[in-house]
Amino acid sequence: MARYTGPVCKLCRREGEKLFLKGERCFTPKCAIERRAYPPGEHGRFSGRPSRQSDYSRQLRAKQKGKRIYGVLERQFRRYFRDARRIPGLTGLNLLQILESRLDNVVYRMGFADSRNQARQLVNHGHFRVNDRRNDIASTIIKPGDKIAVREKSKNNEYFKTLRQAEDTRTPPAWVESDLNNLSGRVIRLPERAEVDGNLNEQLIVEYYSR
Repeated sequence: MARYTGPVCKLCRREGEKLFLKGERCFTPKCAIERRAYPPGEHGRFSGRPSRQSDYSRQLRAKQKGKRIYGVLERQFRRYFRDARRIPGLTGLNLLQILESRLDNVVYRMGFADSRNQARQLVNHGHFRVNDRRNDIASTIIKPGDKIAVREKSKNNEYFKTLRQAEDTRTPPAWVESDLNNLSGRVIRLPERAEVDGNLNEQLIVEYYSR
């Protein structure tokens, strides 16, 4: 299973904005954007950002941002785009809904993790069940009506014991139900465009792959 293993703070600095890849740290003064608001690399501090970008550059940056927010590499991201194009409706919205429906993202949205990276790790370690079956594949596409719950053996884990105490501080989006006290949840429906954050411009992504 391929995944990015480098420093994620550099990804935020490259995009010039917070992508919230490290959970709670992104809300503290330790955030890399707060301390070094310039691109990474030897010449990042002095190069500045171009005042005018070409259409291709804007499309590429939008695509790269989407990949980095959801922790997906190029080959898989391109496959998601092909799948989105086959579904009736707006290709950009279909793509976002596919990305939001990944198991690691749903776990994150339900409040079981502080970031998608942490959610992916929890899934990979086999802590969750989908429709009463153990699932350790982070890229599993969750459908409306599917139920997600922490495995009984994992509920005694110190992390999940602490998570129950944070129930009042974590509010899931309207398209999922979450019960942190019982460590379970359910996907009600696909998210609407207004419920997808990340400041993504899906139309630029569509334009990039439609060249």
